[in-house]
Amino acid sequence: MSRPYDIVLFGATGFTGALTAEYLARNRPPGCRWALAGRNRAKLAALRSRLAAVDPELAELPLLLADSADPAALRTVAASTRVVVSTVGPYLRHGEPLVAACAEEGTDYLDLTGEPEFVDLMYLRHHARALATGARLVHACGFDSVPHDLGVLFTVEQLAAAGAEPGSPMAVQGFVRASGTLSGGTLASALTAFSRPLALLRTARRRRAAEPAPAGRRIRAVTGLPRWSRAARAWVLPLPTIDPAVVARSAAALPGYGPDFSYAHHAAVKRLPIAVAGVLGAGLLAAVAPVPPLRRALAALRAPGEGPDAEQRARSWFTVRFVGVSGGRRVVTEVSGGDPGYGETAAMLAESALCLAFDPLPPTAGQVTTAQALGSALIDRLTAHGLRFAVLDGPVTGAPGDRRGA
Repeated sequence: MSRPYDIVLFGATGFTGALTAEYLARNRPPGCRWALAGRNRAKLAALRSRLAAVDPELAELPLLLADSADPAALRTVAASTRVVVSTVGPYLRHGEPLVAACAEEGTDYLDLTGEPEFVDLMYLRHHARALATGARLVHACGFDSVPHDLGVLFTVEQLAAAGAEPGSPMAVQGFVRASGTLSGGTLASALTAFSRPLALLRTARRRRAAEPAPAGRRIRAVTGLPRWSRAARAWVLPLPTIDPAVVARSAAALPGYGPDFSYAHHAAVKRLPIAVAGVLGAGLLAAVAPVPPLRRALAALRAPGEGPDAEQRARSWFTVRFVGVSGGRRVVTEVSGGDPGYGETAAMLAESALCLAFDPLPPTAGQVTTAQALGSALIDRLTAHGLRFAVLDGPVTGAPGDRRGA
């Protein structure tokens, strides 16, 4: 509390950063001390003026100047606050100096990256220092990977409530359906990740060698084949995102997932031609992204800072259905909400920051996941915001009308 700010939003003038700032302007608790940070004072001041139209008290919201390539300025920002939220991507290109600053200053750090190589590199380079200083480094606090990580946690809770025998093997499958539009920043991050397949694999191997496995437990992220799924009532395709790795790390950190846990992550598509097109599209992107001229041509389709307008976001939605099996018990749950990439991502990121800043949480440090660090407290916050955590088939626990019976 001796620091001037509770939360600093870095990269606030970008597309998702501005949406996150607007969410905080409307939903921060009384007494929340926060600031906007970035490299362009004029853009920060313009954003502050828009926020003042939401709440006149924000006309004097503090503005902090720092460039993502200026370690000294980033250390100053990190030392001024309890929580830093970063929306500056691609993170492989711009993200590490701020992670390093937070690890050194003992400052909690959040971002919305979906870049596996970046997350693994930050573990290798900064996890140990963050453990020493008490900083919590929480990546993937947007659509990657909050609904999936917390949805699996919710499903594990329901299996326990169903009477699954403690110690039984547990298997959870996730099936994602979504409708939305990419922003320039999301496209740039995806192209960066797809352009470095060998570096990604090498870094993942280094992390596996360095990260201790949970003693006496078996944790797996399983890749299945494309198929028709009765559980999803759709064609399902393996989804090569960061989400399965995040879920597996949560399972390794939390004993409640049991001694033998597996998670499989899929895209669910109702029509076979669309499923085939999705497989071909992913293969084409993987082939094109490593070729610089073709990658630049794809990146030019959406400029940085561009994204879907309010009308497009209002039409967007997502659902993630989970099927969990353990000890002869089976439950089906679902997490659902509105625009996944931007509207809901801004809410997830902002509520994660508020959760870290103000909620009583289990003691953690170093690089941690949302389920490990924030858990049920963040589920409660997101449910109050409007995301739905529902039990579709299985026991309903808790008081009538609470999130578990939604």
